[in-house]
Amino acid sequence: MDQGYLGQWQRVCARLRSEFGDAAYNSWLRPLKFERIDGNIAHLQAPTRFMRDWVLSHYGERIRAFWQAEDGAVREIDITVHPVAGRGAPVAGAAFDGVAGTVAAASESRAETGKVVPFDSALEPIPAVASAAGGPRMGSTLDSRYQFESFVVGKSNELAYAAARRAADTAQVNFNPLFLYGGVGLGKPHLMHAIAWHIRERDPGREVIYLSAERFMYQFVRALRDRETMAFKQIFRSADVLMIDDVQFFSRKDSTQEEFFHTFNELVDQNKQIVISADRSPSDLEDVEERIRSRLGWGLVVDIHQTDFELRLGILEAKLARANVGDFPPKVLEFLAHRITSNIRELEGALNRLIAHSNLVGRPINLEMTQEALQDLLRANDRRVTIEEIQKKVAQHFNIRLADMHSARRARAVARPRQVAMYLAKQLTTRSLPEIGRKFGGRDHTTVMHAVKRIEELRQTDATLAEDIDLLRRMLEG
Repeated sequence: MDQGYLGQWQRVCARLRSEFGDAAYNSWLRPLKFERIDGNIAHLQAPTRFMRDWVLSHYGERIRAFWQAEDGAVREIDITVHPVAGRGAPVAGAAFDGVAGTVAAASESRAETGKVVPFDSALEPIPAVASAAGGPRMGSTLDSRYQFESFVVGKSNELAYAAARRAADTAQVNFNPLFLYGGVGLGKPHLMHAIAWHIRERDPGREVIYLSAERFMYQFVRALRDRETMAFKQIFRSADVLMIDDVQFFSRKDSTQEEFFHTFNELVDQNKQIVISADRSPSDLEDVEERIRSRLGWGLVVDIHQTDFELRLGILEAKLARANVGDFPPKVLEFLAHRITSNIRELEGALNRLIAHSNLVGRPINLEMTQEALQDLLRANDRRVTIEEIQKKVAQHFNIRLADMHSARRARAVARPRQVAMYLAKQLTTRSLPEIGRKFGGRDHTTVMHAVKRIEELRQTDATLAEDIDLLRRMLEG
């Protein structure tokens, strides 16, 4: 290599760093490697295609101008992709070294073992992605129980199931993103795992990454800390299918939201499939940027509803069949399906507890034993009080209009009952403070906090109010 040309490149790098700053230089320009000058063309190498395209579009003209100032014969800049060969392979610049080597080594490992490499492996700061040679690499470890064959379909989840099957069955992107939302324990992770497993079996050459929003954030923060953001970008933006669970955890994570936004756009532009899950619809995601919420609503948004009796009974029967338990009293199954309505995890957990209790103490499973063994769980699944019920009862008790619960009126005769309703909503429901505030005319969560604190104080000094609250509570709890 001509040292004179290399010196030119070093001086060009110094000017680029001075103009664009350390952050941009370390992320995008430092990993470039000088190759040669051929005639009037300066040839450089980039470790990834994504980096090459980004540098050419954002910095190419300045590189050419700076180099021309060093050598008037240079008229063009050419950047070729030169991937890292393995762990610890030299790359021009520290911003890419650690991650690139890890990714390459993980690729070799996958090709040899054919196993899913866990995203959170202690050996991997950043997860590997799929290659045609190695098969799909999932971000997080997949649960083999969660496949389409084991998913029980009912009216509440049939649309979500059909959409997930469509996303897994074809490489053609029909809706982007596929957004699944619903309460806890309704089967969102099951469907996402099933998509990943199905693609793994059907099309091993597709690159698939599945992980939680929390893990995405954690890895992004680590990449920032270790100055490895370029490798992070390349990993996620090279996926054919990206699945992120519990995206509501991006709330108030501004830098993570920014990175997710650009990753989302890049994958959509490449017509790559994105699957997202959350506990609420895109429009209800609090403290998530409007531009992200609007994009999450672009594709197919599917609400997974609460399960009905028939679906819960079917889930119990399917679990019994897989567990090969033998005879099980049908009346007990019906009892469980009737009484435990909150979510599927609790339902399956109740069945597991019954079977374990019977095996450990040697008692046959019947209704009496079921009520004894599950009394805490059954108590927790008694009738759920809603915020609407609370508002109605409080309004009737204090003789105000139901509309006053949502109004801006601040007269004490209205404000105090409204505070009582907020207090009872916090005590008797599992809703968050922001959710409660929305039910009271779109009020801020701090308003709800103030109301709860104020009523707690008044209960200690105002015996009449304390009696009113106790009476309302008994009426609501039945």
